[in-house]
Amino acid sequence: MSGFLIMKNLVFLFFFTTTLFSQIKRVEPPFWWNNMTHSDVQIMFYGKNIAQNEVSVSNNIIIKNIKKTENPNYVFVTIDTKNIEAQDFKFIFKNKNKSFTHNYSIKKRKENSKFRKSFDASDLIYLVMPDRFSNGNPDNDNTSETFEKSDRNNKDGRHGGDIQGIINNLDYIKELGATALWPTPLCEDNDEKVSYHTYGQSDVYKIDSRYGTNEDYLRLSKELHNRDMKLILDYVTNHWGYKHWMMDDLPTYDWLHQFPGFKQTNYRMTTQFDPNASEIDTNLCTDGWFVKSMPDLNQSNPLVLNYIIQNVIWWVEYADIDGIRVDTYPYADKKSIALWTKAVTDEYPNINITGETWLYSPAQIAFWQKDSKIGAIQSYNSYLPNVMDFMFQNILANGVFNEDNATWNQGIIKLYDNFANDFLYPEINNVLIFADNHDTNRINDTYNGDLNKYKMVMALLATTRGVPQIYQGSEIGMGGSKSVGDGDIRRDFPGGWKEDKNNAFTKSGRTETQQNFHDFTSNLFNWRKNKTVIHSGKLKQYIPENNVYAYFRYNETESVMVIINNAKEKQTLNLNRFKESIDNYVTGKDVLTNKNFDLKNDILIEGKSVLILELH
Repeated sequence: MSGFLIMKNLVFLFFFTTTLFSQIKRVEPPFWWNNMTHSDVQIMFYGKNIAQNEVSVSNNIIIKNIKKTENPNYVFVTIDTKNIEAQDFKFIFKNKNKSFTHNYSIKKRKENSKFRKSFDASDLIYLVMPDRFSNGNPDNDNTSETFEKSDRNNKDGRHGGDIQGIINNLDYIKELGATALWPTPLCEDNDEKVSYHTYGQSDVYKIDSRYGTNEDYLRLSKELHNRDMKLILDYVTNHWGYKHWMMDDLPTYDWLHQFPGFKQTNYRMTTQFDPNASEIDTNLCTDGWFVKSMPDLNQSNPLVLNYIIQNVIWWVEYADIDGIRVDTYPYADKKSIALWTKAVTDEYPNINITGETWLYSPAQIAFWQKDSKIGAIQSYNSYLPNVMDFMFQNILANGVFNEDNATWNQGIIKLYDNFANDFLYPEINNVLIFADNHDTNRINDTYNGDLNKYKMVMALLATTRGVPQIYQGSEIGMGGSKSVGDGDIRRDFPGGWKEDKNNAFTKSGRTETQQNFHDFTSNLFNWRKNKTVIHSGKLKQYIPENNVYAYFRYNETESVMVIINNAKEKQTLNLNRFKESIDNYVTGKDVLTNKNFDLKNDILIEGKSVLILELH
């Protein structure tokens, strides 16, 4: 063999072995930005025996810390990006005479990104479950890298809805009066079955390919902002899916809560604030797994906590996110979830984050809101701006508008009593209010598709304190029973698939019933959109009499009177009782019918109906 051929083979062998040696399978976060509050970026490198290398970096970037674990396939490198310009540089990995590099980027941060405007009580949030909303791109219904395939005949299977389907129907959502969109999680969930809800994620830096790509998610964000609408990220801090790529090769044994392996939570969130709770019960609530297919993250491990802090900040910055909803908020380690929330709000002081606080007591829900006086008793502050008012939802879901006869504790008095507890909340206008969502019974199932009762529910939702949210399809009368199963409350939106005979996205495609529901919802929430008195005004309520409830939203310049008759029969309302709220006004105009009422006379209100009067 000639010297040239020997040299050529040696060069080939060198590059071949170097390529094998230098293989990095994952780098997370994949890039970062300059001028961030979270400027000490901990970058996770994953690859075979990567921890055996010495690590350095080019361009005079400062390495502040290198963390290795018991697993040699991981190394966590923290760099200081505080005072550096946007640039590309290299990480250098060296072991004996071998070395390889990895290119990394610090990107230029968007102008005013830190002070982005978030959702608030002026918004109407529209909740969509992407797999069940609209199939805009049938080509991605099944993808080679994911297990579960599309099957619309399986109520618990994937049906093919995607990001393109949402984009195609943004005008429909906007015309309804919605100003913010909350899609359930869109990151990859690669479970073999029941993966359509995407709460058991397998890759938290990648959009599920059956929904589209990361670039498609950016398009969704841009299309929303072009319509002056907001995008809310549904984030899961408590758990991942059992098919997450780390599950076969954890960075540390205690990356998850292990007993060893699986043990289910007791679901008793009350243990997190119960002064009498036992330690074993308290720990099992937060450390137990939500279900067997969702390994429980150990947020008290500093590596895990920093990983999920950086991940959510990465998505907010990358996709220009306007707000965050956090799944199963009280199931995470209490101190750690507060640190997570504070880190996000330190980075984005104006961002609104709502936590899923599924409890049936105003005091227990209020405990989790930022600056809670109840939490302060235990020296605890969650830093969570917004909590979900499940007590309000529970009253509606249990059929308050089916209770025709009022007693001391039955009928519409339940709503009055709930709002009487508003003093418990540090910021009552920043609670999320809703009649149903993807986890609850459909409100139209509760009221058997009764349009009048739906109007009462929506009028209340649109005019009381808080940030209203509606769930896809409720506005066209869609039903679904939780008792049948989750698949029934997560039915496909009619018209989201080419083969659908009923297209409720268009006026011409709706049935008469669907149109009646839709018209009421659209008129109501488009009226609400510009009513500052509803967004931030005070609430004054009067004790219900004869199952009739009246309350006012008012400020220095405006007042709106809401009257809900929960009885079957017509009733006459004597307005003398409300003198303190109407003394400066002469007439009231019903925003639903445009009918005028003389405030000097009694008001006759039909049974099972509502009036929303703008006072003049």
